[in-house]
Amino acid sequence: MVRLEQFLTSWKAIREDAALAVEEFPAGELDYKPTPDVDSFRQIARHILNAGHGLTGMMLAGEEATGDEFRAKIKAHIPQLADDAGPAEIAAALRQSVAQRCEQLAAQPAEFFAGMYTRHFDLARLTRMEMLQFIKEHELTHRSQLFMYLRLKGIVPATTRRRLAKQAGK
Repeated sequence: MVRLEQFLTSWKAIREDAALAVEEFPAGELDYKPTPDVDSFRQIARHILNAGHGLTGMMLAGEEATGDEFRAKIKAHIPQLADDAGPAEIAAALRQSVAQRCEQLAAQPAEFFAGMYTRHFDLARLTRMEMLQFIKEHELTHRSQLFMYLRLKGIVPATTRRRLAKQAGK
């Protein structure tokens, strides 16, 4: 069983590493794509923000949606951020979003997390806690993409730097 406090602590740490990746990526290259058919670094960072904030916003509002209705409903829960937002703005929005949502989730009664929720893309019925875990796993996938883009630019991600520093201290 996943405990809420542990989940929230873990999600904040994952999000902080995504925000650090945004701050450490070359500011003038946020639209970098390693190949033309993939999302840019900026698009991935914004997707992390939009998906995490939007999906949890829908959940907290008691909304479920699928198909065309989903895009309209989630849009109401996505933070406003300029299309050309720079690293500082994107990183700040990432941090603010997770702080806000974690505070809101921590205020929910245990019954909230046991309630059922329909995932939008495959109609799977999950508890809200399972849906939150899915949101965090989704974010981890995209954080890994940000890390790969950092590596392609010769930048070592914060998670690796921390591990190497810890190993060096042994």
